[in-house]
Amino acid sequence: MDHPQPIAGKTTAIVAYFTIVGALIAITMNLEPKRDFARFHIRQAFGIHLLFHAFAIFNSVWYVPYALFGLYLGYLVLFAYGFSGALKEKKQRIPIFGNAFQKWFTFIQ
Repeated sequence: MDHPQPIAGKTTAIVAYFTIVGALIAITMNLEPKRDFARFHIRQAFGIHLLFHAFAIFNSVWYVPYALFGLYLGYLVLFAYGFSGALKEKKQRIPIFGNAFQKWFTFIQ
């Protein structure tokens, strides 16, 4: 029984979802050869991580405990959605921000 070959760049795409450091490592992993699948998921993961850190900094200045709960819940939902797409070898954009991340992070090649 033949097993289908994994899509090129899948490992790099998965690494991108593990913290902002993972996204930076994935960027360097995708320098040569450049993989479209990996690039897509790196942009999505990088955006999720930056969004999380931006809201965390905002919340550290104006502390609202319930907002912190919402921040972590939102982060986990977006992470799970993007990560499951990488595992299933699908290019599914995260809700609301996915299109913007693909446009904003064009420097990620």
